[in-house]
Amino acid sequence: MLFDSPAYFIFLLPVVVIYWRLNRQQQNVFLLLASYFFYGWWDWRFLALMIGSTTMDFLIAQKIAPGSLNTNRKKWLIFSLVLNFSILGIFKYFNFFADSFSVALNTLGVHNIPLPLIRILLPPGISFYTFQEVAYIVDVYKGRLEPAKSFIEYGLFVSLFPHLIAGPIQRPGHLLPQVQMDRSFNADRFFDGLMLIFSGLVRKCVVADNCALLANAAFGGQLGKPNLWVVLIGTYAFAWQVYGDFSGYSDIARGSAQLMGFHFMVNFRQPFLALRLQDFWRRWHISLSTWLRDYLYIPLGGSAGGEWKTSLNLLTTMILAGLWHGANWTFVIFGAIHGVVLGFERRLFPTAAKAADTVRPRPVVAFFSLWGQRILTFNIFCLSLAFFRATSLTSATQFLAGLSNFVWRSEYASALFMLAIFSMPLFVVDLLLEASNQEYPFANASYAFRTGLATVALVLLALFSGNAFNAFVYFRF
Repeated sequence: MLFDSPAYFIFLLPVVVIYWRLNRQQQNVFLLLASYFFYGWWDWRFLALMIGSTTMDFLIAQKIAPGSLNTNRKKWLIFSLVLNFSILGIFKYFNFFADSFSVALNTLGVHNIPLPLIRILLPPGISFYTFQEVAYIVDVYKGRLEPAKSFIEYGLFVSLFPHLIAGPIQRPGHLLPQVQMDRSFNADRFFDGLMLIFSGLVRKCVVADNCALLANAAFGGQLGKPNLWVVLIGTYAFAWQVYGDFSGYSDIARGSAQLMGFHFMVNFRQPFLALRLQDFWRRWHISLSTWLRDYLYIPLGGSAGGEWKTSLNLLTTMILAGLWHGANWTFVIFGAIHGVVLGFERRLFPTAAKAADTVRPRPVVAFFSLWGQRILTFNIFCLSLAFFRATSLTSATQFLAGLSNFVWRSEYASALFMLAIFSMPLFVVDLLLEASNQEYPFANASYAFRTGLATVALVLLALFSGNAFNAFVYFRF
């Protein structure tokens, strides 16, 4: 059931009502069953896989805690990591490597080699819950976290339905203690949860779905052959589509969890206001970028091995981040672009000196410098999205090749106007959030004012919701 569908809210409402009538142990059992029902609604065939993976890591964690008498702690850790990533790799990348191997053989002149005819389906949310389980196992092994004593509690940490299909990726040290403690109803937090849900619906249904119409037209050829304007319309529209889509999903997920007394981490902090790509990744899909930093980049050596080793670690991390998004060479190139730019940024912009030791530029100069950096970073990200959006490297390069063609057509003005209509309100919201550092606009305003905002959101949803055929982008990852 999609977060922007009536079915989800028909499911959510009775779950929340029943949930608050139970004690903590009953709440956990009820939510675990509700979460399994939610996952089974997507595809019941993979429910056993998730339960089996959860059971395995729950048992292994008991063996690898620092206080455990087991002498094979490291072997159990390696076994868990290999098994988790093998399951993820088989289901997510089997088709990718089989197809790539077939293409390589054809290139070498070897034809008609029988490859497995089976096409493996991708279980919903497997990338997200696998990363949570890996984080849990590593944190237990390193002594950052006590292993869960209750399978119900650990199972709920893995499968709590708001984050199950597309995150945000929950850190065990943040969510698991919330599962293990009593939760009391808080009217203010409940109201905030409702506001987050309304915010997410507007981001998804009004901003993302309408921008998707423009992105699909540009990448699908309805705006004509690629040229400078088609590329700009397509990449800009897709950027706002992905941002509205996934930040909207994250808001609905966080709001849904908040209705039941849970707090999920903020997953986006105005990424299109980032000064550099490094700053961008501190603001965009924060749950993934911090996971990659703590469980991949730092174990590789982080920035401790000199500039070239640091650049290599960044490149490796970002290539794997790109591959995490999907089994296609386009995602590898997308990640490699970000890894290369991050490496150049480290060399071009070394750690800044203390503010007291630097000469502050004039306000006008500072303003243009600020927005110049933001615009440059935004355009680098948008152009990299051509690989993220395209179905093949050939189509991505052919699309970007249009940058050298400056032909103008009158319909481009209408497309750019539509893009501005649906992206600028979210841009203004981001400026407000950047200035106030709040979770949603006017979060500290009165109930009456925020109820008015919710009413406006409902009107916008009724009048401007895009088509109903754009599923959340990150559902396929």
